Amino acid sequence: MVGSSHEALHRIFQKDPALLTRALQRVLHVPFPEPHEIAALNVDLTEIEPVERRVDTLLRAETDEGTYLLVVESQGKVDDRKRGSWPYYLSYLYEKYRCEPVLIVITQSSATARWASRPIRLGFRDWHSLTVRPLVLGPDNVPVITSERQAERDVPLAVLSAMTHGRGPQAPAILESLASALRTIDPDSAAVFVQFVDSCLADPQAKQMWRDLMTAIQYFWRHPLAEQVREEGREQGLEQGRAEAKAEMVLHILEWRGIQVPEAVRERVSTCTDLDQLELWAQRAVHATDSAELFAEK
Repeated sequence: MVGSSHEALHRIFQKDPALLTRALQRVLHVPFPEPHEIAALNVDLTEIEPVERRVDTLLRAETDEGTYLLVVESQGKVDDRKRGSWPYYLSYLYEKYRCEPVLIVITQSSATARWASRPIRLGFRDWHSLTVRPLVLGPDNVPVITSERQAERDVPLAVLSAMTHGRGPQAPAILESLASALRTIDPDSAAVFVQFVDSCLADPQAKQMWRDLMTAIQYFWRHPLAEQVREEGREQGLEQGRAEAKAEMVLHILEWRGIQVPEAVRERVSTCTDLDQLELWAQRAVHATDSAELFAEK
C-alpha cells in the first residue's frame, strides 16, 4: 500500500508507464519517440555493499530511435545532494545498460520544480565535463483537468493532475472530474489510482473531500486503505453511527463543492436514518448544482 506522496508520485508511472511518455510529449513538449514497449527495471543501483543508491522508478522504453532508460525521481523539496547523485545515476545506468538515460523529476512544489530544472554542470566554469538537464513535471506545467470528458479521455493523466494540484481553490473541480472518470475504468485500476491521490493530498479538507467522493461512488471503501481510515477514526474517538456518518458525508460534499446548504436541507439530511436514501443523496451531491436537487423525484 502506498503510504506517502513521494511513493505515489513516481509509482503512478509503474502503474501506467505510457503515461510518462505522454507527459514528456504533451506537457514538456519533448519530441520523445513513441515506444513499442516499456518495461520496469530493477531500481537498485548499488555498486558496492557499503554504498547503496536507488532511483525511485526505472523504465526501459523501446522506440524506433533506440532504447531509452527513463529515470523517474519524486522530489518533495530542494536537496543539493542530488547534484552528485543524479549525475551518478545516469552515468552508472549508461555504463550498465549501454542505453541513453533520461532523468525526469516530478514534484508538487513550484519552488522545487524551479530548483530541479536548473542544469547540473560539473567541471571548470568555462568547460563543463558533465552537464545534467532534468526534465521536470510539476504544478506549473502539468495540466489542471477539471472537465469530466477530458479526465475520461486520459484517466492516468487526470490522476497525475490531482496528485500535483490537489490543493487550493481548483482542488474540488479536479477531484470531482477524476471521481467521475474513475467510473469508466476497471475497479482494480481505479482502487490503485484512488490510493495514489489519497497519499498526495496534503490539505486536510481536500483529503476528506476525496474520501467522501470515493465513498459516494463505492471505490474507496473496497480498498484496504479504508480499514486504515476506519482505524484512525476509532483511535481519535470519532466513530459514529453509519447513518450519521453518511449524512455528514452528503453535507460535506455539497459544502466543499461550494453549494449553499439551507438549514431545512441540513435538517432533512441530518435526521435521515435510511441508509439507501442517504447513499442516493451522496451520489446526487457529486453532480448537483443546487442542494434541492438531492430530493428531486425521478
